Amino acid sequence: MTTSTFNRSWSYLILNALLHHGVKHFCIAPGSRSTPLTLEAINLQKQGVVKCHTHFDERGLGFFALGIAKTTMDPVVIIVTSGTAVANLYPAIIEASITHHNLIILSADRPPELISCGANQAIQQQGIFANYPIESLNLPKPSRDYSANWVLSQIERACGKQQHQAGVIHINAPFAEPLYDADESRIYNDEWLDSVQHYLKAKDRKYLVQHANHSEVFTHSNWEEWRTKRGVIVVGKLTAGEGAKLRNWAETLGWCLICDIQSSVTPNLPYADIWLANNTVRKRLSQADIVIQFGTQIISKRVNQFLSGFNGELWIVDQHSDYLNQFAKPHTRFIAKASHFVQTHPAIPQKKWLLEPLALSKFCDEFVTKQVGTSLNEASFAHQLSQLLPPNGHLFLGNSLFVRLADAFARLPDNYPIYTNRGASGIDGLIATMAGAAIGGERPNVAIIGDISALHDLNSIALLRQITQPTTLFIINNSGGAIFDTLGVDPKVKSKYYRASHNFEFSHIATMFGIDYIRPFTWADLKTKLKQAYIRKGVTIVEIKVNEIEGSSIYQSILKQIARASID
Repeated sequence: MTTSTFNRSWSYLILNALLHHGVKHFCIAPGSRSTPLTLEAINLQKQGVVKCHTHFDERGLGFFALGIAKTTMDPVVIIVTSGTAVANLYPAIIEASITHHNLIILSADRPPELISCGANQAIQQQGIFANYPIESLNLPKPSRDYSANWVLSQIERACGKQQHQAGVIHINAPFAEPLYDADESRIYNDEWLDSVQHYLKAKDRKYLVQHANHSEVFTHSNWEEWRTKRGVIVVGKLTAGEGAKLRNWAETLGWCLICDIQSSVTPNLPYADIWLANNTVRKRLSQADIVIQFGTQIISKRVNQFLSGFNGELWIVDQHSDYLNQFAKPHTRFIAKASHFVQTHPAIPQKKWLLEPLALSKFCDEFVTKQVGTSLNEASFAHQLSQLLPPNGHLFLGNSLFVRLADAFARLPDNYPIYTNRGASGIDGLIATMAGAAIGGERPNVAIIGDISALHDLNSIALLRQITQPTTLFIINNSGGAIFDTLGVDPKVKSKYYRASHNFEFSHIATMFGIDYIRPFTWADLKTKLKQAYIRKGVTIVEIKVNEIEGSSIYQSILKQIARASID
């Protein structure tokens, strides 16, 4: 058997082993060294077993795969060629690692004899992603010296980690030339594969090793006492539906419920980011006996300040085993889903112990409406966000000023799926991530990102052409990074070196990629055009051109007024 043919048999075994771990999507970057992997992935697609996607930009492809992983909750494979193509995946790998999404990186490589000797496109790929992967596997170049069972066991050992800890797996696979002209009639019938054929063809796709699930949430020994005390519940990022029972649980206990926009939970005290600016209310809230935090990645500066200043009993509940203690406080840590924790910690009916936040929250409802006004600006857009969402859809929020405005002002439908890249909170790859989320979610989509984020990921607009569901990408164009408006820096320095001010618009970009584009000027104009966009298959880019400082100015003004408000 020729080298090119055995390369394919080796790749056939690797990819079929990945199917046993729930892989349904392969994201493939163009490249020569990865040809054996690419052709075998395409064969699986022809069989109707998987879907293959491709993109010319590896950085965007990585985030695209992350988006698919977010909405499907399945592991997604990325196939790339050797060299710096691999390095371009790093930002997406960091984000997936922090947010616990399952990516499997299959990086083709030059064989060992071509490393560190001046060969073209040969870099040190082993360990290239440092400690971000939960497991790294460096395979040898294809050789009959290694049994098919051994290769299979190595793939299972690496990918088996994702059964217990979601994250990134890196499999580095060297291939010697030739890479082409394989004998198709011999790839799948080589006697080398005989010992694993029963495994590869098993319909139920069981693992070689079966793992028992011993996950169980234990009731805190003093819960009967703690549930009668004064409590506050803070909810960070959760998957849609995970916190479905938290609102009723909190109301039964009579506890204050503060929710991040990423929680998909409707709070009983909305506008917490605003009313926590009031020092009197924050001090009274700090008199709680216990705070229970569900989930992580809380956006609000004022909610984080409350948690930082709280000195009572603190419990943190999150389904992943990360060390979560950014404020270096003693606490009790529960590794559990919110739904499981609530089930094992039943509530008993109690009266609300603190009424001031409730009164100020109700006041904020009308106050914010008046302050944001009726013009189409960032603040009013965030406040009326729920009116712009299609039913049975999902929302992707980027990392910019707008995500903070949405967290402060928006009141979204209960259990509406919300996706973000708030692990490392970078602005790279946001368009690619939302495109992947749209492909994986198979429902109407709305995404909202800033103009600098869009400029940073222009290549990924090409990915929007693959989306067939009604999808709207809002680009909030305030001519730069308005998140920096509050910095105490000289205005000229701020404009050039922080805001990266510009006069760009996105109509010609949309035309270049063949994407529908609209630019509304009023709320009436926006709502009329959105009706058309939501019934159209495919993507519409909606550019919201706003005043450079209006959104941040309104936000800061509201915070200052609420901070001075008297609640006595």
